[in-house]
Amino acid sequence: MSHGHAPANPGPAGLVALAMACFTFYAVHTGKVEGSCIALLGIWLIGGFVVQVIVGVMELNHGNILGGNIFTFFSAFFMLVTGLELIFKYFAGIYGWTVDARIDGWAWLALAIALLTWTPGYLKAPLSLFAVVLALDIAVPVVALMDLNILGHEWHAVSGNFLGIAGVFGLYTAWGVVLNTTFGRTIIPLGTPIVKEQSVSVGK
Repeated sequence: MSHGHAPANPGPAGLVALAMACFTFYAVHTGKVEGSCIALLGIWLIGGFVVQVIVGVMELNHGNILGGNIFTFFSAFFMLVTGLELIFKYFAGIYGWTVDARIDGWAWLALAIALLTWTPGYLKAPLSLFAVVLALDIAVPVVALMDLNILGHEWHAVSGNFLGIAGVFGLYTAWGVVLNTTFGRTIIPLGTPIVKEQSVSVGK
């Protein structure tokens, strides 16, 4: 359905890609699937990279500094790099290559710090999207600390479940944005932002 020539919001596609990654990592971290799946997961994440890099660039072009930058670095590191790494680790396991994977922890630590420090910006976002970010704020640092061998693998249950929560809220938000925009009214309530936009009057 066309709504004229104005640029459309690409966010829902990015959120679906994020939900795919969250659901699949939930399945891995909580033992719903076997470790032999990691090469296939890597391929799915590379597909997610294609979606999210497009979304990130479009969001930046629309003037969305927060969402545009988040989707751009998610596409590169959470999707492309992680996807390629999983495929590499699959073959490393087969051929017995020795790899010090703690470097991943240092990389994830930088991503976790960026996500945590940018989170207050989502106080101005719909409540359901803020919930996505809050769930990731728990999952991503846990992943970083596990890769650094600071937390044990029993923490996979924590990271996995919060990734699953992020995926659910991501799909819910995408659902709401698409239907509410298509019908021009609230079909799926997303929750009002905690911090409201304020109109500033400038006196003479």
